[in-house]
Amino acid sequence: MKPLKGIHHVTAITSSAEKNYEFFTYVLGMRLVKKTVNQDDIQTYHLFFADDEGNAGTDMTFFDFPNIPKGVHGTNEIAKTSLRVPSDDALTYWVKRFDRLEVKHTGIKEQFGKQTLSFVDFDDQQYQLISDENNHGVAAGKPWQKGPVPLEYAITGLGPIFVRTSHFDYFKELMEKVLLFTEIDQDGDFHLFEVGEGGNGAQVVVEYNTVLPQARQGYGTVHHSAFRVEDRSMLEAWQQHMESFRFQTSGYVERHFFGSLYVNVAPQILFEFATDGPGFMGDESYETLGEKLSLPPFLEPKREEIEKMVRPIDTVRSTKEFTKE
Repeated sequence: MKPLKGIHHVTAITSSAEKNYEFFTYVLGMRLVKKTVNQDDIQTYHLFFADDEGNAGTDMTFFDFPNIPKGVHGTNEIAKTSLRVPSDDALTYWVKRFDRLEVKHTGIKEQFGKQTLSFVDFDDQQYQLISDENNHGVAAGKPWQKGPVPLEYAITGLGPIFVRTSHFDYFKELMEKVLLFTEIDQDGDFHLFEVGEGGNGAQVVVEYNTVLPQARQGYGTVHHSAFRVEDRSMLEAWQQHMESFRFQTSGYVERHFFGSLYVNVAPQILFEFATDGPGFMGDESYETLGEKLSLPPFLEPKREEIEKMVRPIDTVRSTKEFTKE
């Protein structure tokens, strides 16, 4: 088995696709690279925010399921998502930006030798910025060139995901024996695991927690997290590998933008394995990524029906000029 290549994407749930678009575009300065629908629930938007080119390992994506209740944070959940920035100085910039834009944050803190800045959005979705100052390993993406954040401070991709569990011994065995990660550091109840080339783009932080109540999924929480594999043949190898440990898998799922395999590895913890390609530019140009409602070929015949179900969201940015501040 070739090791996983790192984090591919994180998919979370939002109460409002419109507010989510505004927050990621105008506050975080990440680029909307695809506006589509949940392929299994076509009345639900699926928005993909990523780096300038929509590279694998840089995208945070969101569902807006109609009428879903607010989630409850607790133990046994994918608890927090990290976003990479180039340097420690970038975090100082983000503190000032968050203060100005009234984004709740914790201030700069250090964990596992890295400077971090935790914050939340309007749904109490949990995030942190993490500095690549002394990072080695999986390369970062390319900041959104035309976005509102100066390029030297802009977000460049995904960092470590945080998993909170009340069954640490099981999860450690899962990470090491099944997913082929290595535990490289510990800070109290937080354990740092790494895979492949390592670094911020290929790490998972597992928190052992038996104090908090059981988490409940809803808006403001993470739906699943995905890991990178090279291509379909490697995805099928991982399917066989997971099934050899008696995990039930989804089998290969064609997502058009990438191929996927889903596995429930623990209660409320859904992991996906996803191919690096083909990516987001098959049906849109670089200049206008994310501006139209994009549908995979099998949903294209239902376009008229889908467009009546999902309310229109104006995501045109190619005609606008952002002031970097």
